[in-house]
Amino acid sequence: MDRRKFIKNGGLGGAALMGGAWAASCADKTSEEKAGNITPTGSLVIATWNVPNATAKAYEVLKGKGSALDAVEQGVMMEEADVNNQSVGKGGRPDRDGNVTLDACIMDKDSRCGAVVYLQNIVHAVSVARKVMEDTPHVMLAGEGARKFALEKGFPEEDLLTDKSRQEWLEWKKTSKYDPVINIENHDTIGMLAIDSNGDIAGACTTSGMAYKMAGRVGDSPIIGAGLFVDNEIGGATATGMGEEVVRTVGSFLIVELMRQGKSPQEACEEGVRRIIAKKENFRDIQIGFIAVNKAGETGAYCIHPGFSYRKYSEAGHEDIPAPSYLQS
Repeated sequence: MDRRKFIKNGGLGGAALMGGAWAASCADKTSEEKAGNITPTGSLVIATWNVPNATAKAYEVLKGKGSALDAVEQGVMMEEADVNNQSVGKGGRPDRDGNVTLDACIMDKDSRCGAVVYLQNIVHAVSVARKVMEDTPHVMLAGEGARKFALEKGFPEEDLLTDKSRQEWLEWKKTSKYDPVINIENHDTIGMLAIDSNGDIAGACTTSGMAYKMAGRVGDSPIIGAGLFVDNEIGGATATGMGEEVVRTVGSFLIVELMRQGKSPQEACEEGVRRIIAKKENFRDIQIGFIAVNKAGETGAYCIHPGFSYRKYSEAGHEDIPAPSYLQS
């Protein structure tokens, strides 16, 4: 993502020095450390929560020499189509009026980005967001305009409210108590970041939003800089949890900027959570999780409450990694 040039004032020599520093850092790691959060060479993909089907699909694309952009799109599409994932795509929990509304965004190595908000009756919101990025002069389309655009592009229309989600919504209406549960079903928004064989980074984020939200509510997931941000010279970050708090701190952009200033992905994620906690008296009532990756393939994750994890697929293997938390159990 080149809208901001990290090396503009320092020239290519600065880039070479930075790359050399990262390479030296990785070379100095022990084999144990390399098996953890360091991937000195090769492609990798990380995603919020334990979504092995999504990361396996993305890594398959990467191993086939596909782009990071194709990888993140095809990866999160797995969750959008999974009716058992009630926080993303088809089968997602509806708003208070019984409508399933989807938000998604995508961002590539050249700072191109696209997003859709309040999209209804289209399963693959992330793919519509990519079409917004590639086929329009805009970044974001919303509501009926986004739906019409999707139909014009040939996306099939279908009812996203499954019987299971409908029955749960009808049960919820008996009390209509809005009380989000931390780490609900140990599943939430999926945000994904990938590095391909060319060393390029892309990211995607997609969700059906909070269950039983007010009609029209939009969280951080489709907001570039909040739910997702990628700078191909530095790295990328994505978020999950209470979206309103991520929007208030422009969380993903903040984390990438902290990495620009020299922090590791882990340090940057921790600072991103601390910024939210510092301005939120009742932070114990919410969950926020960030994941990040830099150009060297170093990854990081941090959250408020224990229970958040992220999937990582690289040459070192495919694993679910529990994120450190501010409120350690």
